[in-house]
Amino acid sequence: MPLMNHCHPNISQTNLYKKMTRKIVFSLMLTLVAALFYSCSEKGEKVYSGKSFVLTDMNKKSITYPDITKGKITVVGYIFTNCPDICPLTTNNMRLLKEKFPRRDYPEIEFVSISFDPKVDTPEVLKKFAEVRDLDLNGWTFLTGEPAIISDLMHEAGIISIPGDSTVTPAGEKIIFYIHTDRISVIDRDGILVQNFPGSSLDIDKAYREIIRIY
Repeated sequence: MPLMNHCHPNISQTNLYKKMTRKIVFSLMLTLVAALFYSCSEKGEKVYSGKSFVLTDMNKKSITYPDITKGKITVVGYIFTNCPDICPLTTNNMRLLKEKFPRRDYPEIEFVSISFDPKVDTPEVLKKFAEVRDLDLNGWTFLTGEPAIISDLMHEAGIISIPGDSTVTPAGEKIIFYIHTDRISVIDRDGILVQNFPGSSLDIDKAYREIIRIY
């Protein structure tokens, strides 16, 4: 009986190896991003180094951020709409937190979601992203902008986004998934960072207490 040759894996074995390699690389990159999350948590500092950024909201309106939140408490999350896991959780946690602050009772709290994938996340895409989740946009603004401006903003915020795996839709559209910092930040009326939280696993009660403390 001939011996089986184990030195030359078949195509399925090769594909499995490639998938395992991608998963290992993904895990290592995610660990790096997690470390960066904690290293960038600097309480008591001015966010964005005091800079302003001309962006576009989900209604195609030009917005200067963070000027639009001046004098108000800001809850800001960083997302991309093609995200399959972290960003939907982050967005839902912001929704749950927002529900604790009815607009009529807390008019000086603003919620902001900023995309770090502006080439894909146009105002129309952001608006649809909010609509399909039935989000209350009264006091909640979704922002995108020119890639260079978004890149500068993310740098100042300490948000890391690294292109990872990709897929192709049935329509032939390529979608890139990002390894990225998982964050929701609470910023006070003077633009000072109060606290960074992991967005996808936000302790809603803790965030609520922090906001009440400074309101």
